[in-house]
Amino acid sequence: MDFKRSSKLNIAILHPDLGIGGAERLIVDAAVELASQGHKVHVFTAHHDKNRCFEETVAGTFPVTVYGSFLPRHVFYRLHAVCAYLRCLLVALGMLFLWPSFDVVLVDQVSVVIPLLKLKRATKVVFYCHFPDLLLAQHTTALRRLYRKPIDFLEETTTGMADMILVNSKFTASTFARTFKHLHARGIQPAVLYPAVNVEQFEEPHSSKQGVSDRVKFVTSCSTAERNDLLSECLCVIYTPKDEHFGIVPIEAMAAHKPVIACNSGGPVESVKDGVTGFLCDPTAQAFSQAMAKFLEDPDVAKSMGRDARRHVADSFATRIFGQRLNQYVTSIAGTKQE
Repeated sequence: MDFKRSSKLNIAILHPDLGIGGAERLIVDAAVELASQGHKVHVFTAHHDKNRCFEETVAGTFPVTVYGSFLPRHVFYRLHAVCAYLRCLLVALGMLFLWPSFDVVLVDQVSVVIPLLKLKRATKVVFYCHFPDLLLAQHTTALRRLYRKPIDFLEETTTGMADMILVNSKFTASTFARTFKHLHARGIQPAVLYPAVNVEQFEEPHSSKQGVSDRVKFVTSCSTAERNDLLSECLCVIYTPKDEHFGIVPIEAMAAHKPVIACNSGGPVESVKDGVTGFLCDPTAQAFSQAMAKFLEDPDVAKSMGRDARRHVADSFATRIFGQRLNQYVTSIAGTKQE
């Protein structure tokens, strides 16, 4: 694809909740990398807890503005989607009436805001779809199906209004085409922009421990430092989700010089090189145990694959690569403005 060169842009990013998670990590990386390209970046959200967020959001690299935090996330633990829509619509209204036009707005997760943002004709909208929400929602009862029907319709209709659609993997792109059949029939095809990791934060392994413990320890909500320590001490990383949309864990593991054992479906098929940076297995205990045994029988194989894994991530999934590709997309779409 031949991307046009463009002057520095005024870019807004709209994200529902700027907490700690995979989607939030991607948005923070997007803001940091676009700012490093010289663009003026402003993040808008409905919630930003400064005590539970990624440090970049409070470091001053880019401003963060909050609208609608007073609105509930749910009504008696129901209507989560409606509440998310209302919160994001209020954010979009704030952007629309209280701020001048942006060259490009990157919308994450909630597409219902796109028609509002496009009321300013000078603004181009890029929508990042992690996975179709209608596939994540439950449609188990007649009442839920009735509740979801207009929401699902809005999701497909408003998603199609974006000037550009990005997804996190080829797996999600194929799911997008099967799910949003009307958009696919119109020739709307999303581009793939893989999430990334900062490979520099993963230092060379500093532990020489070997052996297998006879216990299993569950570590929940560990800090970045704790995660890095665990990665530095392990022999390999086992990633069990089947049909994962993308999966950032295998990327983090490989950045830390560790091979990955994962299912042979979904995002890991695109991120893990089978037999080179790890093993892709059928989702069975036998297949996973056989792959684990290879590393236990010969730890040097794990070390060799770990070195290849690190190079693979540095070449394909580093934040620098992510930033360059995102910059190409936003400058390309901004260059399609009427001249």
